[in-house]
Amino acid sequence: MKCLVTGATGFIGNRLVEELLKLGNEVLILARSKEKANKMFGNRVAFFDGSLWDLDVIDDAIRNCDVVFHLAAFANIWSKDKMLAYKTNVVGTKNILEAAFRNKVKKVVFTSSAAVFPPAKNEEDIDETVVLPEKYMTDYETTKTQAEQLCIEYCKKGLEVVIVNPPRVFGPGLLNKSNSVTILIKKYISGNWRLIPGSGRSIGNYVFIDDVVNGHILAMDNGISGEKYILGGTNTSFNGFFETISKVSGKNYRLFHLPFSVILAVSKLELFLAETTRKEPLITPPWAKRYLQNRPVSNKKAINDLKYTVTPLEEGIQKRLNG
Repeated sequence: MKCLVTGATGFIGNRLVEELLKLGNEVLILARSKEKANKMFGNRVAFFDGSLWDLDVIDDAIRNCDVVFHLAAFANIWSKDKMLAYKTNVVGTKNILEAAFRNKVKKVVFTSSAAVFPPAKNEEDIDETVVLPEKYMTDYETTKTQAEQLCIEYCKKGLEVVIVNPPRVFGPGLLNKSNSVTILIKKYISGNWRLIPGSGRSIGNYVFIDDVVNGHILAMDNGISGEKYILGGTNTSFNGFFETISKVSGKNYRLFHLPFSVILAVSKLELFLAETTRKEPLITPPWAKRYLQNRPVSNKKAINDLKYTVTPLEEGIQKRLNG
């Protein structure tokens, strides 16, 4: 099968390309750095030099492809260009969908995020049927939701598009902003991380990278057009997350709970400095507030419909340490 992957030099995209190649697919990638792509894949992929705004390059890359995996996105917490998230996540997605539609691609798998779902108000896990918020705190959540809406619009035109929503991904691979959970694991094990936000009781979902990659391929094979699938892992609190790392690694460091008021004050200062110096902040107030939200998600739909499987958190962290 001939597959185009955008975002191939990112954390998830890199692992997805490797798996697609292993399965015998012909892989093409759209990327801005040929040097970076060559270091990762050599001559095993066909490289198209361009961005999500280079319409002619996109058209050339997609022509005669069977499947498109669209992972490229702007996920940073802040940018000098206030429109960059919209231009990348919305306009860029529309350019990919339009080219796929025009070139009669069989299926598009769009990588969204579990961040588009609202926080949980009770003990029940959030699933794909939940009503989405009317307003979000961050540009990332807003633009990812807008991109999902575009996917649904193109489904109505006749293009098959499947949406996948991974939460907090970790595991072996590139250590960049998209793999911040793994960086946190490494810092704790090395003794360089001692903080837990707030009480540590807020819940998130942590998923092993191999499960997410497998979920993308299952979405290609089994996903129903117009449907969303949460590619989740284990729901646990910050306290539970660090307890698991400690258990697996044998490292038992004392951790300190950082009051939310302090986190919020630091985030406000970071944002002020960013707007003044144009240097990216470590955190911003909207992202700080997300740390105090409960965000458990359900894997049931992906497990039932896609035959998705989940690596337990303890096993995933062990694999990360061995990787």
